Amino acid sequence: MDTDYLALADRIADDIAAGRLRPGQRLPPQRAFARRRGIAPSTAGRVYGELVRRGLVVGEVGRGTFVRAAPPVSGGRALAEPVTGPPVNLELNYPSVPGQSALLAPVLAPLLRPDVLAEALRPAAATGTAPARAAAAALLDCPDPARLLFTGNARQAICAALASLVRPGGRVGVEELTYPLVKEIAARLALTLVPLATDEDGLRPDALAAAHRAAPLSALYVQPTLHNPTSLTMSEDRGRLLALTAADLGIPVVEDRIWAFLRPGTSLAVHAPHLSHVVDGLSKRVAPGLTVGLLAVPPHRVEAVADAVRGGGWGASRFALEAAVRWIEDGTVERLVTAKRADAGRRQRLVRRHLRDFTVRTDPHAYHAWWELPRPWRADTFTAAAAAHGVAVTPGPAFAVDASRTPDAVRLGLASVPEAELDRALKTLADVARQGRSGR
Repeated sequence: MDTDYLALADRIADDIAAGRLRPGQRLPPQRAFARRRGIAPSTAGRVYGELVRRGLVVGEVGRGTFVRAAPPVSGGRALAEPVTGPPVNLELNYPSVPGQSALLAPVLAPLLRPDVLAEALRPAAATGTAPARAAAAALLDCPDPARLLFTGNARQAICAALASLVRPGGRVGVEELTYPLVKEIAARLALTLVPLATDEDGLRPDALAAAHRAAPLSALYVQPTLHNPTSLTMSEDRGRLLALTAADLGIPVVEDRIWAFLRPGTSLAVHAPHLSHVVDGLSKRVAPGLTVGLLAVPPHRVEAVADAVRGGGWGASRFALEAAVRWIEDGTVERLVTAKRADAGRRQRLVRRHLRDFTVRTDPHAYHAWWELPRPWRADTFTAAAAAHGVAVTPGPAFAVDASRTPDAVRLGLASVPEAELDRALKTLADVARQGRSGR
């Protein structure tokens, strides 16, 4: 039964959380695990697959499966210093600028009047309201407000787009490093993610075509602007070629533009409007606690995607929609975007200051950075060492679609901690990396 393998995965996850299984520790081969537990080898494979999906272990071809996420433990000079004070979390990545709450608050007060509140608490349709469509169209520069749909957040917009396009068991092309929650969404919707090769200009159109020839793809999910985790932004030429390749092959595109407000550019939808499903939202622009997901779809797809929103329970809150309309119309969102662009630039200068001696892929406009670790560090051991020094980072394998290819890198989320804390955390991480590199 499905619950059996999930229960076994939960037990191993508990052992990792409690420190009974340590970072870098090798799990038994799947057949040995199956014999010890008295289960079928296929069930053992599902257990290990679930642990990989949760980001707790990493499989390395020819070597086995290793724990890569656990509470900090001592064990060697790089892990010896105890944490002092609360941990600095560079896993989360929600921008907030000084004075943000004061800027947002005035809009909420009128919504609390009983007559206005009664309207704001009514259910919202997937198509939102006419004012919401008009405001969102202006924000996204969408020429046709009738193409817009609304969800609770951008993640739900991705869910709705993929659920409407791909049947269970269908194949979805993605960049070989992708947003971890897309991996979770695919697992829940029973979709197969197909990793596609990238280069310094982004996802390669020839890789898309080759994968589709091997077995048809039902959709493509792509982050062309400030890709998470690498911060890469496709050139205009690459984006056009990729969109035209998808159009030639008849592959619908789900384009995630959640970070594009920091680095405006041309959407792939310009080149393939009849196939493009553009995902955006207000969680990064505004705040994660009261947000709205935005989805611009081809006109002939509106009803199908709206059905998926309703069926998944992914609709936007009417109250959040009403607040969003006012924040967009009175210029609050634009003021926050301006402030966050400047804030991201300051934080990137801290990255350049502290990590200039290392290989870091990032963008001056981005709120995250991709750090390719120096030898002998591995992603799992460095993550544990960083945690022991009070800094939480996201290990690179969390983004890998192919579990057998595990990049020795970490993603640094720069947005969620105060600037002074980020400064100290980056210095700490650089010191930890140098300790390992020097062999001390």
